[in-house]
Amino acid sequence: MACKRIIACLDVMNGRTVKGTGFKNLQDMGDPEEMANSLQEQGADEIAFLDITASREKRPANMEWLRRAANSLSIPLTAGGGVKTLEDASKLLEAGADKVTVNTQAVVNPKLITEIADRYGSQCCTVAIDAAQGKAPNGYTVRTMGGTLDTKIELRNWLRTAEAAGAGEILLTSWNRDGTRQGFHIPMLALAKGTVTVPVIASGGAGCPEHFTEVFKKAKADAALAAGILHRGEYTIRQIKETMEQEGIEVRPC
Repeated sequence: MACKRIIACLDVMNGRTVKGTGFKNLQDMGDPEEMANSLQEQGADEIAFLDITASREKRPANMEWLRRAANSLSIPLTAGGGVKTLEDASKLLEAGADKVTVNTQAVVNPKLITEIADRYGSQCCTVAIDAAQGKAPNGYTVRTMGGTLDTKIELRNWLRTAEAAGAGEILLTSWNRDGTRQGFHIPMLALAKGTVTVPVIASGGAGCPEHFTEVFKKAKADAALAAGILHRGEYTIRQIKETMEQEGIEVRPC
């Protein structure tokens, strides 16, 4: 059985790490580079940098903090925000990212996923999906523009399209659970795992180490993303992994 990954996520706005609830009420949590290094020392398996306002502001992701972090990190680094073209993705990879995430523009132009996968390999292309409970037949619809726009696209349909286009993995965030600390959205994540064959990363709602064991056991997620509980110092990655190990879940050592 492959080790389950814990990915530390840094949502970045104006060069600072921020965290809110439901993509709103964002609060300053600290310097991205300093936080990334601290999270690596704690035992994070990967770091994800997401420039969360790039798409809304119609600009590319901020490269300065990405380059600084890439120079000091030895674990995989994923970066995203404002990726509209293959050139945008190339710039992130050239700045030091190991993978790029595409979200809003991938929905607008699924061929972008294919272009990135064809140039750099599927393993370099993570499709980030923000989804919310809605009136769609499967209960979930896809949101874009930092969670502000409900596309009305059914989640299952978009999952299939993204995988067929060349996505190497799916980063699925529950818009309803984001920042609530109520736990990951197990039914949504289980639906995703039953729809695609590529790895699924759980995101949105983590509040304690037990939520991670739950999402790995019940939803069969391949990785899980943590943000607020780490930024606020409520738990460490070591504590999360120790709890997982106690439940028989294999993890990489801290």
